[in-house]
Amino acid sequence: MQLVIVTGMSGAGKALAIRAFEDMGYLCVDNLPANLLDNLRVLYSGGDSRRDLAVVVDVRSGKHFGELIKVLPSLCASYDTARLLFMDASDEVLVQRFKETRRRHPLFERCNGILDSIASEREMLVELKEHASKIIDTSNMDPAKLKSEIVTYFGKGSTNAGIIVTVTSFGFKYGLPLDADLVLDVRFLINPYYVPELKLYDGRDQPVQDYVMSDPRSGEFIKKIHDFMDFSIPQYVQEGKAYLNIAIGCTGGRHRSVAIAGELGAHLKGKGYRTIIDHRDVSKGARRGESA
Repeated sequence: MQLVIVTGMSGAGKALAIRAFEDMGYLCVDNLPANLLDNLRVLYSGGDSRRDLAVVVDVRSGKHFGELIKVLPSLCASYDTARLLFMDASDEVLVQRFKETRRRHPLFERCNGILDSIASEREMLVELKEHASKIIDTSNMDPAKLKSEIVTYFGKGSTNAGIIVTVTSFGFKYGLPLDADLVLDVRFLINPYYVPELKLYDGRDQPVQDYVMSDPRSGEFIKKIHDFMDFSIPQYVQEGKAYLNIAIGCTGGRHRSVAIAGELGAHLKGKGYRTIIDHRDVSKGARRGESA
């Protein structure tokens, strides 16, 4: 069970950071008092609910924030891995961000000014910064680069952890998936529907898969898809895309699209991407004599 504590300067990008952890499947909590961190471990450490945690702890928690440096040693002993991510940026950039967002610094009322607030917060964070496992300076960093940095360091060794790829098979007669990012048409491949002994099977069944793959065009088509995905998905990851839906369609969504979608999904899983395979229309039309 892994814990990542996200802390650092207000305005340095902690909210963007926590979204990156959410996309990697972490359970995320924002603005938790430090003395409740161990309670969180107890709450989410049992059975199927055991999950990696990412928690933002910063000066918004007021007097409780000072407890963080005190509880760090015990947290390191309580979790399999406990790391501290420190978000930082230059004073000039922080001032500009607060002006642009028109948000008030958490220490503004105490310090009576944005510059004094930033200076006071830096002083409060000096010791904590020394304990950081990772420091990210976002002064000249866009959101996509920040996400890539977090995924690279905290994504268990693979930048692929930062995107969820859904491969959806569908039938054109039922309409395109509304959330499709990429659409591939496989209606040019030979159709198992017209083979009596295959008609009532679907693309998840081996006889149908073998028949579809017996088309000489299938192998070349799949190779081109693999090459395209191997090139394009890392570009989406670099741009910070969290989800990608690849829709593969045939006439009825039962045979050809299902077989090709299953093959592509297996390829992407082999590349380390979190992959969901969804056969949207596989149960439609099977006994109504409709074409697949």
